[in-house]
Order: sequence, then structure tokens, then C-alpha cells
Amino acid sequence: RDFDYVFMPDFGGSSSSISPVIQDAYVNYRYRPEFQIRAGKFKSPVGLEFLQAAKDNAFNEYTLVKDLGPGRDLGVELLGDLFGETVSYAAGIFNGVADGSNASNGDSDNTIDFEGRLFIQPWKQSKVTALQGLGFGVGGTYGDQNGTKAVNKYTTDGLQTFFAYRSGVAGDGAHWRVSPQGYYYNGPFGLLAEYIESSQKVSSGASTATLDNSAWEVTGSWILTGEKNSYKGVTPDQDFNPAQGHWGAWGLFARYAQLDMDSGAFPIYADPTTSANSAEAWSVGL
Repeated sequence: RDFDYVFMPDFGGSSSSISPVIQDAYVNYRYRPEFQIRAGKFKSPVGLEFLQAAKDNAFNEYTLVKDLGPGRDLGVELLGDLFGETVSYAAGIFNGVADGSNASNGDSDNTIDFEGRLFIQPWKQSKVTALQGLGFGVGGTYGDQNGTKAVNKYTTDGLQTFFAYRSGVAGDGAHWRVSPQGYYYNGPFGLLAEYIESSQKVSSGASTATLDNSAWEVTGSWILTGEKNSYKGVTPDQDFNPAQGHWGAWGLFARYAQLDMDSGAFPIYADPTTSANSAEAWSVGL
């Protein structure tokens, strides 16, 4: 009863391979809500939107913020919820991945990343309804990466590449990320925002530099049918059944995101004729 596990394969493959992929594969020891240990391959404990269940994301694709954070990684993590779930924490040791990337199913080097996150919902148990839906925190990583896995290409929401390092550019030292984040939900209203900065020392031949890239996003939502909005999604008051006059839950969603590359990447580490120095994206949905 104290153990749970997840095994999630993906049989869709990717653009470069038709082989199945293991997205998640981990065991979780749930001694108490305040003290759990997780080991295997799972989502890194950093990004707010990325840690949200896929069914609860406002849009089909992640924002540009995901480009700078770690994806799924191999590691061991200590996590839990304290004081009636008003404080959540996670801290672990991971294999380490490039920005926006997922780990393979093995470890190809001897470097590691320390990753963690602290998130607080100070008034979750309050009797004041307007304060219950406020949450904020910070996530981050630190590692000493050497090799090609420390650098990556960056893509739009639709996964089209807008920036890529030149051939031969590799990580060559400290790589850290920091991501302040928060949300506020009150009745049908919802607002989620996060920022991330990724700093990586890179080298190309005899040249070295520390590049600082950053991104941020804001997502707003309003549930038109009046249901309670939340980070964990919306439960319709009525099922969608037009034959009986039931129309389910409907909401309006909008978001804006921006990613800025360090100008020091050009022209030594990236080609200015093929790579952009920034990207922005607007999204709306019903």
C-alpha cells in the first residue's frame, strides 16, 4: 500500500525514429504525504506548466518557457506535502539534460544535476475563499555539464526550430537554471505565470563563453459556465449532452510567451543568418 508506480510508453516515435519511447518509468515510496521517495525516469521538478497534468494544461502545446527547462530525466527525488498541502517540496539528484530535452534510458557520462522546487499555497486552508487559490514558488537546477548534451536547439510552440548552436559547440562547465513561478485562481478566473533563466558555459574550439537565456509566460483563463477554475483543471457541473440541454463546461483562454537568447551567442556559437535571437508567441482558445 505504500508503493505506487508509473510506466508510460509512447508508441508514436518521433520525427527521427519510429521506435517506441519510454516517457515515464518510476517507483514511488509513499511513506507519508510529507515524505516520499521517487526513483526512475520522470518529470524534473522545475517548471510550473510542465508539472501540470497534461489534461489540465490550457493548450495542446507547452510555452516557450519549456525550451529552457529540463524535461523528463533519470534520477532519485525526495518529495512531499507539508502542513495540509500548503507547502510542497521536491529535491533530487538527476542525470542532467540539455534545455528542453528528455533523458534517454541510460547514462552516457559521469556528470549529475541537483534539481529542486519549493511551492507555497499559504492560504489554501483559509476560510477566505478569495485567498485559497494563490500559490507561488521557485524551482531550479545546478550541474557541471561537459559535452553535447548541455546544449540544444530551441523550438516554437509548434516545434519548429528558430535557434540552433553551431556544430562543435558543447557545454563546458557550470549550467544552472532558476524559475520563479506562481498562479492565482478565484472562482471562474485563473492566472498562471512563470519565468526561467538558463545559464550555460559553452565552448567552441579555443573560445568559451557563459550564455544566459531567459523566457517567461502568462496564461489567463475564464470559465464561462461558472465552474471553479484551478491548477488541477475544471470539473463540469453538467456533462456535455446537448440532447438533454447540457453543454458541459466552456472557458476562454489566452497566453503570451517570450524567449530571449543571449546576444553573446552570435556569431561564434550560432549563425545569425539561420538562428533568431528571440521568439514570442500568442495563443487564444475556447
